[in-house]
Amino acid sequence: RELYVTLARRGNDHVWIHVLPIEDALRQLEDAEGRHRTGAALPLFGVPFAIKDNIDVAGHPTTAGCPAFAYKPEVTATVVRRLREAGAILVGKTNLDQFATGLTGARSPYGALSSVFDPEYIAGGSSSGSAVAVAARLVAFALGTDTAGSGRVPAAFNGIAGLKPTRGLLSTAGVMPACRSLDCVSILARTVEDAARVLDVARGPDAADPYSRAPAAPPAPLGVGFRFGVPAAPQLEFFGDEAAARLYERGLERLESLGGRRVTIDLAPFRAAGDLLYSGPWLAERLAALGSFFDALPEEIHPVERAIVGRETARTAVEVFAEMYRLEDLRRQAAAQWAGMDVLALPTTGTIYRH
Repeated sequence: RELYVTLARRGNDHVWIHVLPIEDALRQLEDAEGRHRTGAALPLFGVPFAIKDNIDVAGHPTTAGCPAFAYKPEVTATVVRRLREAGAILVGKTNLDQFATGLTGARSPYGALSSVFDPEYIAGGSSSGSAVAVAARLVAFALGTDTAGSGRVPAAFNGIAGLKPTRGLLSTAGVMPACRSLDCVSILARTVEDAARVLDVARGPDAADPYSRAPAAPPAPLGVGFRFGVPAAPQLEFFGDEAAARLYERGLERLESLGGRRVTIDLAPFRAAGDLLYSGPWLAERLAALGSFFDALPEEIHPVERAIVGRETARTAVEVFAEMYRLEDLRRQAAAQWAGMDVLALPTTGTIYRH
C-alpha cells in the first residue's frame, strides 16, 4: 500500500506504461500468503517487481512501446509466472525504447526517461523504465530484455546491477521478440546478489521456448592469478570522456587487487560480431518480429525505429547466409582470444549522453 501511495505521488514520471490496480497486487499477496502458510517454499515472498512492457501478463496489455501495436495476451510469460510462483508481487509494466530497439530510453511515445542522477542525462535503454524503477527504489527488482546491451546500459546509467544471462537460461516464451534467436530476458536489481537470487528462481528449460535449455555445470570459482582480458589501448573508445576512462582504469586496478592478472587481447572479432547486429541481417529479424504491422501502420512506428528496421526490406537470403558463415568465423577468432583469459573486462559504455 505504501508503494502505491508513492506511485500516485510521483504521477506520470514516464517509468510506467501500465500499473496493475492495487487490488490485483493485494490479490497476489493474499495468494502468496496462503501458500506460505501451507509451507510452500517462496524465496521471493512479498517482493515487489516490475517487467518491461514487451513481456506478457495475461489480461493486461502488452504495447512494446507502441500503442497501436498493443494486444492483450491470454497467457503469462513463463519467466513472470515462475517469479510469481516464488511469491514475488508484480506491480506493473515499464516504459522502453519502442520495440526494444535502441539504447537511449528516449524513443517512446510514453515519454523519455532520465538517469536518476541527473535529469539532463538519458536513462539508457531499451529497458529504461525497469532500470529507473529499481534505481528509484520503487521495486526491488525488474525484468528487462537484452539483445545488444538493453539490460546493462540502463543499469550502468542508473547505478544498479544489470544481469544478462546466456541465451536460453531464461525462457523467452511470452516475450515479444526483438531478435528472437539472440534475445535474453535481463534482470535489473540493486545488487549482484539480488540479481543472482532472481536468476536462480526464474531459470530453467521451458517446452514453450525452443531456444531454452538446462543450465550447464557452473565453472570453477576463479582463484588468485585469474586472467582478465583488456582490449589493446587503440581499441578502447571513450568518445573524449576522460572521467569514464579513469573509472574504467579504476575498475581494472580493483580486479588486480582481487588477485587478477591483466592480459591484453584483440577485441576486433568481438566488435565485428557486434556490428552485425545493427548493420547485418539480424536487423531483418527485427523486421520479422513486427510482421505485417510494419507495412500496415508504418506511421505508428517511431521514425528512428522505422528507419533502422526499414533498411532490411531489400536484404536477400543469400546475404543472410553469407553473414551467418562470417559469424561462425568470428566465433572461432573470439575463441582464440578466450584461450588466454578467464574474464573479459570491458566498459559497459564509453560515455553517457545528455538528452
